Amino acid sequence: MTIDFVLSRRLEATEPPPVRDGVRLLVASPSGLTHARFSQLGLFLSPGDLVVVNTSGTLAAAVDGDRAGVPVEVHFSAQLDDGDWVVEVRPAGASTGPVTDLRPCEVITLDGGAALTVGRPHPAGQARLWRARPLIDGGVSLFLTRHGRPIRYSYVPRSWPLPEYQTVFAREPGSAEMPSAGRPFTGQVVTDLVARGVALAPITLHAGVSSQEAGEPPQPERFRVPEATARLVNATRQAGGRVIAVGTTVTRALESAAAPDGSVSAGHGWTDLVLGQARPARAVTGLVTGWHAPGASHLALLAAVAGTGLVERAYAEAVRAGYRWHEFGDSCLLLP
Repeated sequence: MTIDFVLSRRLEATEPPPVRDGVRLLVASPSGLTHARFSQLGLFLSPGDLVVVNTSGTLAAAVDGDRAGVPVEVHFSAQLDDGDWVVEVRPAGASTGPVTDLRPCEVITLDGGAALTVGRPHPAGQARLWRARPLIDGGVSLFLTRHGRPIRYSYVPRSWPLPEYQTVFAREPGSAEMPSAGRPFTGQVVTDLVARGVALAPITLHAGVSSQEAGEPPQPERFRVPEATARLVNATRQAGGRVIAVGTTVTRALESAAAPDGSVSAGHGWTDLVLGQARPARAVTGLVTGWHAPGASHLALLAAVAGTGLVERAYAEAVRAGYRWHEFGDSCLLLP
């Protein structure tokens, strides 16, 4: 799916908003487009709807490194089952992409006497993400706690502390980058939803780095759909309620556990599911999302849930009305 729009610099959110649930919310449905604030989310949902959230917490996944005297920044993306990590190595400073000459068996030194031994591209067929063996006393998680910082891209000019990159639902650290669709939620928003008869349920999907090249599919990610969440999703659908996923991470997890008839079973493991025209959504019937850059694979996922026409209209209106993009930006509620 192609959505043609130009993301001007003025639409990029460069810092956290002063009030999390004060960001703008564009509600898009077949009946039209409505402008609101995120604190008003409950007005657009109905008793019996189910909102599914991601409980993955954000890691301080960026650290300084050294390649034989050349400073770099290493982004830890995901831990593999054998203890290796998927990493992205970037030039130090405000880089716009990875280093282009990484080599197998290269050693990158890190702070505190730690190091990485570079393996091979992971997954194969690209040269942005690499498998690497950490040589770190005490393990990567403790090392990142001591030496890491949140991953930050060039549109955010200054650093912000890790709590600014955590959602209210974060319970299990594991995401290289914040599952940002959940960021505008606050305790007050959650309380309002529950008081209106809207239920909430958790999944966990540990998001990797999101700096894909244009057109590059999302990387495999680790997920878990609990039994209780699967039961709630199925009961909601059977009763005629809507299943509202908070973000592309929740959508990917639920759809990875969904049968062709839309029923969801408990499951866990790695998912390489790519939603799009060839594989539309089966279980998810609504979506809370941020705004994605031109060429992002997430745009096809939005269309898989809400349809191409509705997504195109929402994006055209967001550009016209000056909505803000990226992890600190505004939100959209797609209700096809």
